[in-house]
Amino acid sequence: MSFQPIEIVWIARAAAATALMTAFFFARRILSASEGTAAMKEIAAHVRAGAIAYLKQQYRVIGIVFVLLLAVLGGLVYLKLLPTFVPFALLSGGFWSALAGFLGMSIATRASNRTAAAAAESLNRGLRLAFSAGAVMGLTVVGLALMDLANWYQFLTDWYGSHPAPAGMTLEQAVTSTMLCSAMGASTVALFARIGGGIFTKAADVGADLVGKVEAGIPEDDPRNPATIADNVGDNVGDVAGMGADLFESYVASIVAAMTLGLAAGLGVSGILFPLLLAAVGILASVVGVFLVRCGEETEQSVLLAALRRGVFGSAALIAIGAWFCVRGMLGPEFTGVYIAVLAGLVCGLLIGFGTEYYTSAGYRPTRKLAETALTGPATIIIGGVSLGMLSSIVPVLLVAAAIGVSFYAAGGASQFGMGLYGVGVAAVGLLSTLGITLATDAYGPVADNAGGNAQMTGQPPEVRQRTDALDALGNTTAATGKGMAIAAAALTAMALLVSYRERVLTLGAPMEVSMMNPKVLIGLFLGAALPYLFCALTMEAVGRAAGKVVEEVRRQFREIKGLLAGEAQADHARCVSIVTQAAQREMIAPSLMAIGVPVGVGVLMGPEAVMGLLAGSLVSGFVLAVMMANAGGAWDNAKKYIEEGAHG
Repeated sequence: MSFQPIEIVWIARAAAATALMTAFFFARRILSASEGTAAMKEIAAHVRAGAIAYLKQQYRVIGIVFVLLLAVLGGLVYLKLLPTFVPFALLSGGFWSALAGFLGMSIATRASNRTAAAAAESLNRGLRLAFSAGAVMGLTVVGLALMDLANWYQFLTDWYGSHPAPAGMTLEQAVTSTMLCSAMGASTVALFARIGGGIFTKAADVGADLVGKVEAGIPEDDPRNPATIADNVGDNVGDVAGMGADLFESYVASIVAAMTLGLAAGLGVSGILFPLLLAAVGILASVVGVFLVRCGEETEQSVLLAALRRGVFGSAALIAIGAWFCVRGMLGPEFTGVYIAVLAGLVCGLLIGFGTEYYTSAGYRPTRKLAETALTGPATIIIGGVSLGMLSSIVPVLLVAAAIGVSFYAAGGASQFGMGLYGVGVAAVGLLSTLGITLATDAYGPVADNAGGNAQMTGQPPEVRQRTDALDALGNTTAATGKGMAIAAAALTAMALLVSYRERVLTLGAPMEVSMMNPKVLIGLFLGAALPYLFCALTMEAVGRAAGKVVEEVRRQFREIKGLLAGEAQADHARCVSIVTQAAQREMIAPSLMAIGVPVGVGVLMGPEAVMGLLAGSLVSGFVLAVMMANAGGAWDNAKKYIEEGAHG
């Protein structure tokens, strides 16, 4: 069995089209479901309006950034320093990433009230409807991403087949270097979506809980709380649109980096197109896995979690089988090591999910022990949470290190360095090959959370709230594991991109001595290691300032709107949404510009060796810090819920 290049492109297009058609099918299913009572529709409409208003403002800011980037890249193209289509690839990657986020969030905000209404009929209907909304996000991301890459590959191949490639480049080098800029466009959107959405989410969450639950003593998601709608909006803009943009970027970057490394390894067109074929297999397997998710009426977390895992594990098994035939048909039976590299990435992603769940779920000892420390006061639970986060970072670090080592040596890195690097790139694609369904399980969480809030705010019967609580608790687990996989995927993809950067610099003939004895590399390493801490400091300060504004507004409304706390007057929810939107847009500028500007500045001042050190330092430091903070936060959150359910009095 063998594949021709044009056949691979069409297989990728067919898989992408299948994902998009399946997403459309689920969207139609969601929109045809009952919207519930008039009150449920009204609450959902407020959340949707706030989310769309935020996205419009965010995309306006991103649009300005893209205009500036396109102007710079256009000038470099005019000076013959970049291939002609680089600016268009940048714009394409950014556009499809933004569109995927908008479509996914649009469906998610329409699914919350429908999920609450479905939960009134049965738990299984509620689960399937909420998961369908997550599937729209997951399948839209992978479908648009792979379709964009397949189209770019064919267009660039046809163009440079009849036109001269840029000076000093072969046809394949011109194609892969241009496609790398598609990942850069997606990365730019992801940067702003993650920062802005994260600031919005946490500021609204802190503001709503601090004044509503702690000071006023009213329940979570109570309609009397002016920040409740903003809190629900934040779940969508941060955990649906933001997470979608983040993983869209990782998905595109992993595929393009592997294509570039395949060329550098001397595998030619087969090495370039194999990642596209593997991604296509992953999409088709994810579509099958999505239809495997269903449950009975048991509300135990183990039963609900098993329903989601059945889909994820089913997809992973299909990918493992399909990848074997892809390797033999595309590369040949002598490249079995590449298949092992795919498995290394695939298994790494699954195990990181288990590790994250162990440290953040209230069903396991670490989080239960953390809840117990609350008996002695806030100081001990803060200390316990920080130590838990630090301890939990060991597992994903060991797993990613193992995946890199196994993939490098299995692919033949001991004798052919380029093949080893290709193995690492393919492992990153393998890790993200299940993205269609893993992102679905992650995006399911905010939908279930909003459904629970909708049921609470509209006074649904206890059995409905019990079912939405079960779905929400499951969403907390999937959200934590989703963050773990997103971080690991970003780390492995960044590793592949780092190697691609080195290969690109060497292709251009620039001198590059990447050695620990090179002071430029050492300077870059230290700067890179410090950069994630500065970035986190800026974003956390931004959340604090934005949350402070929400706290002041909620206190003002409680003080000035007579009868609000008694439930006799309506809160001004739109005012809180507006405050957080403006604060998030303003506060995301400084950390975003720092992330874009520092590598450019280091490169201009000290050259590519220093940039290589900067990127390597940021990769290692940022990976460990991200895992530590995400798991500590997840454990604190679930420990709080565990206590609220009655543990420890």
